[in-house]
Amino acid sequence: MSTTKRLYWIAQLIGWTSYVALIFLASYADNPHQIDLVFIINIASLIFFGILWTHLMRVSFFKLEWLDLRLAPLIPRVLISSLICSILIAVSTTSLSLLIDAKEKENLTLLNIIINVFALLVLILFWNSIYFTFHFFQKSRKQELNNLSLESSRNEIELKNLRSQLNPHFLFNSLNSIRALIDIEPSKAKVSVTTLSNLLRKSLILGRENLVRLEEEIEMVSNYLELEKIRFEERLEVKMILDTNLNDFMLPPFSLQMLVENAIKHGISNLVEGGEIIIETNKTGGIVTISVTNSGEIIDEINFEKGIGIENTKRRLALQFKDAAEFELFQNGNNVIAQLIFKTHV
Repeated sequence: MSTTKRLYWIAQLIGWTSYVALIFLASYADNPHQIDLVFIINIASLIFFGILWTHLMRVSFFKLEWLDLRLAPLIPRVLISSLICSILIAVSTTSLSLLIDAKEKENLTLLNIIINVFALLVLILFWNSIYFTFHFFQKSRKQELNNLSLESSRNEIELKNLRSQLNPHFLFNSLNSIRALIDIEPSKAKVSVTTLSNLLRKSLILGRENLVRLEEEIEMVSNYLELEKIRFEERLEVKMILDTNLNDFMLPPFSLQMLVENAIKHGISNLVEGGEIIIETNKTGGIVTISVTNSGEIIDEINFEKGIGIENTKRRLALQFKDAAEFELFQNGNNVIAQLIFKTHV
C-alpha cells in the first residue's frame, strides 16, 4: 500500500472515530443513562457506514474524473454528492438502529432526520474540502516536479546541441591555422599537427562535460595559442594574468576558448602589424571575471555578437547559470575587451 493510501485510511478512521467520540461525550454529558449496548452499536455503525459511503463517494470521483475538473464545475457536483452521501449514511444507520431496537421508531421524526442529515452534510463537506485540498496540493506538486524534469531534459538536450556545434567550429579554426603552414613551413606544420592532436584529445574529453575547471580550459587555450603563434609568428603576443585561486572555478567548456578564437579572427588577423592578446582572471568580492583583451576595433558589433561561437556561449551561460553569469563586449581605447562575468559566493 502506498503512503498516500495509508494516510487516506488513517485519516478516515481517525476522522470518523473523532466525530463519534464527540457524539458519545455529548450524549454522556446530557444523559449518562442512555449509554447502553444499543447506543454503542449505533455509533459504531456510524463509523462503519461513514467510512463505507465516503469511500464509495471517493471512488465515484475517480471514475467520473471529477478530480480533473476546474473549481467552477466541481463545486455543484461536490455539493450534490455530499448531500446524497449524507442521506445514505443517515438511512443506513437509522435502518440498522430500527432492526436492533424497534423502540427507536418513537424517536424517528422528520425533524430528527433532517437534523441528522444536515449534521452529516456539514461533516462530509468538511471531509471533501480536506480531501480535494490535499489532492490539488499533490497534483500541483507533481506537476511542478514534472515541469522541472521537463525543463531539465530540454536544457540538457539544448546544451548537447550547442556543444556539438562548438566542436566543429573549434576544429575548423585550428585546421585553418595549420593549412597556412603546409606550403610555407612544412616542418612547423608537422609540429602543429601533433599539437592539434593533443588539443583535440583534450577537447573531446572536456566537450562531454557541462562544466570544466578553469585551469583545464586555460590549458586548452594555451595549446591553441601555440598553434596560432606558429602561424602569426611575431605578429602575435600573448600575456596571461591569472589568479591561481580560481583554478578550480567551474565554467562551460570552450567558453574562454571561444573568446580567444574571436579575438584572433576579428582582431589580430585584421591587423598588418599584428597585436597582443591578454587573458586575465580575477575575483573581486563575489564576482569572478574572465576577460580576453585584444588589439583592434569593433567594426561590426552586431554581426560579431551574432556569430555562432558567441551566441552559443551566451546561450549556455543563460541555461547553466541563469542570471548569475553574463557576457560583455566593449571597446577600450585601441583594444577590444570580451568578458565572462560570474556572480558567485564561493
